[in-house]
Amino acid sequence: MNIGDVAAQTGLPPKTIRYYEDIGLVVPGRSDNGYRQFREQDLHKLTFLGRARALGFTIEDCRTLLALYEDETRASSDVKRVAKSHLVKIEAKIADLQAMRDTLTHLVNCCAGDDRPDCPILQDLGGTT
Repeated sequence: MNIGDVAAQTGLPPKTIRYYEDIGLVVPGRSDNGYRQFREQDLHKLTFLGRARALGFTIEDCRTLLALYEDETRASSDVKRVAKSHLVKIEAKIADLQAMRDTLTHLVNCCAGDDRPDCPILQDLGGTT
């Protein structure tokens, strides 16, 4: 398969596929004329990587998960450790976003939104509240 076929089947842009190749996550073969020739296993890896990235895993986490995916003697506890660590980071981001929402909601509710120049939103952003 060529890169266009793989891109269509995985939903990944060719640029992303080339990047994954550059950093060693996939190593497609090369034809005599130098074109990439992807195998079925490359397609599976790229699908795996696309799904993992969509879940927010870092490239290094993806590298670890891909190694575990390919290791038939892996312990599921190793996979769970990586996923659990990522889940903790997601939960922290959610907490940060909720705090941001609460602060912004409070500021929006405090602002009269009229023609006067005083604005609690700008005061808070400027650190003058």
